[in-house]
Amino acid sequence: MSMCAVCRRATEAGLHACPRHAAELRAWLAELPAQALLLQRFLTPAGAPAQGRLGGTGRPTAPVPVDLRVLTLLGPGHADPRSPDDDGTVPIRALLGAWAGHIAYTYPSVARDRHGTAHVRPCEQAWPCHGETITGWCTWLTRYLPYALAHPWVGEMHRQLGALLDRVRDLTHDVPHSHPQGAPCPQCGAFALVAVDGLWGITCEACGHHLEPDSYTEHAAAFLQTHQSTTDGAAA
Repeated sequence: MSMCAVCRRATEAGLHACPRHAAELRAWLAELPAQALLLQRFLTPAGAPAQGRLGGTGRPTAPVPVDLRVLTLLGPGHADPRSPDDDGTVPIRALLGAWAGHIAYTYPSVARDRHGTAHVRPCEQAWPCHGETITGWCTWLTRYLPYALAHPWVGEMHRQLGALLDRVRDLTHDVPHSHPQGAPCPQCGAFALVAVDGLWGITCEACGHHLEPDSYTEHAAAFLQTHQSTTDGAAA
C-alpha cells in the first residue's frame, strides 16, 4: 500500500501524494504566476514630485522604499531542493527552477546511438517552453507533476512550495477563500467538507477525505433525499 508523503494516509498504488495534496500542488503552480504579477506592483516606489501651479516641479516627496522581501522573491538566486534553505530567502524562480532541474535529472531519457543501441540516462536539463520565468517553470512543473507524484520526495516539494506561497500571500494579501459544503463527510460523518478557491474537488477538514466535484454532487443529493425522507416520516 502506498502512503501520502504529506499526510501519511493511504493513497493509490504507486503514488506518494493523496488526491487532496496532489490537487494543492496543481493549484499552487497555477496561482504563483498571478501572485508574482501582484508582487511586481510593490517594485514601483510610491510618491512622485509635486507639480507647481505653473507646471513646474515643486519639492519632491520621499518615495516609500521598496520592500526588500519582494525584491528577494522576484530576484535571481540559487536553490537546492534536497537541501532546503530554512531562512525563507529563496526566490520564487530559483525554487521552481531547482525542482524542475531535480525532476529532469531523475527523469529517464532514452537515446539511440548510430548502431541502434538504446541508452537510458538522466535528462541533462529542464527546458521550459515559456523561458526560465515563473510562468515557464510553473507550466513545466505542472506537466511533469504526474511523474513527481510517483516519488517520495514529492512531500518535500509540497512543503517547500506551500511555504513559498505562504510568504507570497503574506505580502499580497490575496488568499483563497474556503466555502463550507452542506453535506457531511461520507468518510467520517463530520460537517467539515469545504471547497477552496482554485482547488479541484471537496476536502474534509476533519479527516482529509477528498471528493471529486461529481462525487460530491451525487453524495449531497443522496444525503438530501435521505434527510427529506426522514423529515417526512417524522412529520407523518
